[in-house]
Amino acid sequence: MEKIKMTTPLVEMDGDEMTRILWAMIKEKLILPFVDLKTEYYDLGLLHRNETKDQVTVDSALATKKYGVAVKCATITPNRQRMEEYPQLTEMWKSPNGTIRSILDGTVFRAPICIDAVKPVVKNWKKPITIARHAYGDVYKAVDMETTEPGTATLTFTGESGETKTITVQKVDGPAVWQGAHNKESSIRSFAKACFQYAIDTKQDLWFSTKDTIAKVYDGAFKRIFEEEYETYKAKFEELGITYFYTLIDDAVARVIRSEGGYIWACKNYDGDVMSDMVSTAFGSLAMMTSVLVAPDGTTEYEAAHGTVTRHYYKYLKGEQTSTNPMATIFAWSGALKKRGQLDGLADLVNFGEKLEEACFDTLNEGIMTRDLVGLVEPGFTATAVTSAEFLDAIAERLAKKLT
Repeated sequence: MEKIKMTTPLVEMDGDEMTRILWAMIKEKLILPFVDLKTEYYDLGLLHRNETKDQVTVDSALATKKYGVAVKCATITPNRQRMEEYPQLTEMWKSPNGTIRSILDGTVFRAPICIDAVKPVVKNWKKPITIARHAYGDVYKAVDMETTEPGTATLTFTGESGETKTITVQKVDGPAVWQGAHNKESSIRSFAKACFQYAIDTKQDLWFSTKDTIAKVYDGAFKRIFEEEYETYKAKFEELGITYFYTLIDDAVARVIRSEGGYIWACKNYDGDVMSDMVSTAFGSLAMMTSVLVAPDGTTEYEAAHGTVTRHYYKYLKGEQTSTNPMATIFAWSGALKKRGQLDGLADLVNFGEKLEEACFDTLNEGIMTRDLVGLVEPGFTATAVTSAEFLDAIAERLAKKLT
């Protein structure tokens, strides 16, 4: 069959470890045989980020703003252990996701990929729960330091007018660690607008949670801005019969566990990071969750919401076959290709993305799964654990039949 044409490139951000291996396999087996793929490629592997002093990460984000659509592989954010594993590193580089999100702004929407054979471990969850995660600031753009003697830390703001404001953070009697986080009102407003619009588009209730009883100024600003922005959307919410609900983060967690699902849960940046992992795991697997960053100008970046699967990577390096679940990474590619097709008016490319997702579901529903899912299958369903390569081959076989 003739390959499906593209007119505008995707921005392709390669990653690390086992997900990098899967990335190449997905392209080889599921995309390149069917699509005349056009990408602007950026290697966000840890060692290449180190070589470029992380400039490649900035360049990839700027390219995403230029072309409008990106697809990203999972990447390593180094900690002290990683510095020992990779002695070539010259710096403990910041999260590439954090860097990209800071440049693009916007909101990350994450939703579980659900199949009949795997039920949520929370027995009363009947519908997917979508996490809307703010994508700017907080701990991901924080600065921190360590001190070794008694003293006092202060936080000072100097305005362009020359006016300064200073508050005492804490006086300590010995060694301490310090962190300064920030956010911008413009970004919080973009976050609120994206959440309200997504709720309207998907006709789902919207929950929002912070801890404004403790962080009265910081989290209080989030609560206030959401309330202000809601006034613009209130009439449409009432028309659709959907609701906006605010509560404290600890109360929200309890309510989520007791709920049936079927709503959007908006969270600050770190809260969204943790809660999306909880939700995806409870629905089945971290590898069974879609993730897309939507910027205020419509720019979108699709990614897998999980890490680089280090344990499987070390098995791979020993020559062992792994049964790593590639679903989230496949759906990152399918989502990006569909979006590129929609923007460029390429119906064939949109159709390809849809057929690729259908082929994934067909494969899973026939009981062909990676090992992480087989152990979660409900009684009455038959499932067989296969390697990652075998799983991708099975999807490719079904995709080819759908396209021909």
